[in-house]
Amino acid sequence: MEDDNLHKKNKRVVVKVGTSTLTYENGNINLSRLEKLTREISDLTNRGYEIILVSSGAIGMGKAKLKLTEKPKTIMEKQAVAAVGQCELMALYSRLFGEYSHTVAQVLLTRDVIEDKHMRNNVSNTFKVLLSRGIIPIVNENDTVSIDEIENVCRFGDNDKLGAIVAKVTNSDLLIILSDIDGLYDCDPRKNENAKLVEVVEEIDEKLEQSAGGAGSDAGTGGMKTKIEAAKLTMDSGINMIIANGSEEKSIDRILSGEKIGTLFIGRSEK
Repeated sequence: MEDDNLHKKNKRVVVKVGTSTLTYENGNINLSRLEKLTREISDLTNRGYEIILVSSGAIGMGKAKLKLTEKPKTIMEKQAVAAVGQCELMALYSRLFGEYSHTVAQVLLTRDVIEDKHMRNNVSNTFKVLLSRGIIPIVNENDTVSIDEIENVCRFGDNDKLGAIVAKVTNSDLLIILSDIDGLYDCDPRKNENAKLVEVVEEIDEKLEQSAGGAGSDAGTGGMKTKIEAAKLTMDSGINMIIANGSEEKSIDRILSGEKIGTLFIGRSEK
């Protein structure tokens, strides 16, 4: 199936952005990139797209706000830093989106909310109302009350899988994961200069899973392994997913325009 046909019908899109995309290597917030991201999403919203932003970065923002020289080590410290950082993160998003006359809403989720049918329906209805009013939902895992993402042992895994779950709960058409890598490679490009980018994935087999390594940069908790897990969920739900480099100029806009960027995972109903 041609890529342009896949993208023409996309209206509701979940965009997941990781800590490594939002921050510099020293841990400080990358304001230039964040400003470009909010402007791009604002423009897409003006064009009629429904964008849901799944954003990491609470602990990173808290670390910068508190002027910590290293990441907190204990669970209590991580939760406290996340509480400070989430406030800072939302204040920054609210100000930047507000410059383009858009309102944002914070949606913090935990695993039990997603697993309980009644609460999951409530979350779904909340998203429906927000999107119907042109409000941009900004989603993160509630690190202050949940240690799952912090410890990286939960079914969320990290915000890659949270993005896939949000896409499923909201019946979205596409999940875009913006990372610090161009997409899925046939082997680790950091170790093999001959690694080739995989442009389209229709089935996730054992060989493909083995090619996924661990965490990428030190800033976040996720790596290609968690992105493959997210792709499994979206594909099984009939939702397309794309992994692309968050540092690329207007990557979301170019993807929705049909340009071949990153790796496309095709949902089962699309084949």
